[in-house]
Amino acid sequence: MTTQKVPLGDREVLRYRKRPRIVHAILASSFLILLLTGLVILWPALSFLAPGGATRWLHRVAAVGFMSVPIVYLIVDREGAKELMVDSFKYDRDDWRWIKRFWSYAFGHTANMPKQGRLNAGQKMHHALVMLLSASIVASGLALWFFMPSLGPTGQAWAAVIHDLSMLALTLLLVGHLYFTFVYKALSGMTRGYVDIDEARLEHAKWVEELEQEAAEEAAEEDKQAV
Repeated sequence: MTTQKVPLGDREVLRYRKRPRIVHAILASSFLILLLTGLVILWPALSFLAPGGATRWLHRVAAVGFMSVPIVYLIVDREGAKELMVDSFKYDRDDWRWIKRFWSYAFGHTANMPKQGRLNAGQKMHHALVMLLSASIVASGLALWFFMPSLGPTGQAWAAVIHDLSMLALTLLLVGHLYFTFVYKALSGMTRGYVDIDEARLEHAKWVEELEQEAAEEAAEEDKQAV
């Protein structure tokens, strides 16, 4: 999820460009449809919402959309996808210090948190878990969709358990994601792409400093060329 340079004095910073935001929208919408239709399939009390197998059909359509996310991301923003993959599994000393103070951050306190880069340690862990759990959901879902007869009763049971538990874990991550989005006023990052620069400094001080340093160097270079 690439960003632009931040000129000194700007009140907002571009957090996410349009293409990554579209990918995020596909991921979020397909996941919510999978969650809701999955509940209808599993929960007898909601069976009245599944006449004629429409829910299963919608579940599978959403599954295709969910599985397409990494492919779409690589097509529309290859560098951003690679950057996200690397950043999600790469932790430095400040990240580990941040994790130790996670509960302070969870309650809205950022004053003494270690400086973070483009992704803070919590976001890195969130993205990493989303990737791993999504792979688990896709693998178990495909097994249930295409290979159920060959799995046998035991294999079917294990595939269903893995699928459901992975979905439950991903749902809990979604709840946490929404919580931090509103606590740290980050919703505009996905709706407009921009976030308040002061809010960005609270969570991503190293990232903002890097962007401002790059902007200052570019301005100095332009001044040299103008002389």
